[in-house]
Amino acid sequence: MIPLLIVLGLLVVVVAAVVGVYNGLVRLRNQVKEAWAQVDVQLKRRFDLIPNLMETVKGYMNHERETLESVTQARAAVQGAGTLGDRAEAEGMLGMALGRLMMVAESYPDLKASQNFLALQEELTSTENKIGFARQYYNQSVMSLNNKVEMFPSNIVAGLFNFDKGDFFEIKDPTVREAPKVSFD
Repeated sequence: MIPLLIVLGLLVVVVAAVVGVYNGLVRLRNQVKEAWAQVDVQLKRRFDLIPNLMETVKGYMNHERETLESVTQARAAVQGAGTLGDRAEAEGMLGMALGRLMMVAESYPDLKASQNFLALQEELTSTENKIGFARQYYNQSVMSLNNKVEMFPSNIVAGLFNFDKGDFFEIKDPTVREAPKVSFD
């Protein structure tokens, strides 16, 4: 009778451990989803600011078509991005194009003095900071999930219940990571 109770006790402990690990994996997977939703909210906020910024700038920068077009093309690339990797690349290109736009805008005193432009610039700067923090939180959440999926003994439970590693929000193209170079020739 005692060996049966020992086996039963061990079985209860193993089942409790599996349930605990499973619940931890579900919590981490949901945390990654929530973190991505926060990134997405901030990216959408930036995306929605761009048309207002472009309209404000257009009147002052008629001969800066290339800069304006690069922002428009980068915005379109974000809309067309399918995977997380494609989205990260497109967002990086959009950030770079917006950086160039802001640098070019510095050479237009009337534009820099425009209250509309200043408000949009401040809003964009604030949004860029929030995007950075949201990306950092997302990547930390992915790292926590990935560690749990890969580390023993939780990797056994992850394999049994088909938990996958998350994808980091990273920019693979090194040119997108560079600071924009603007020339006022």
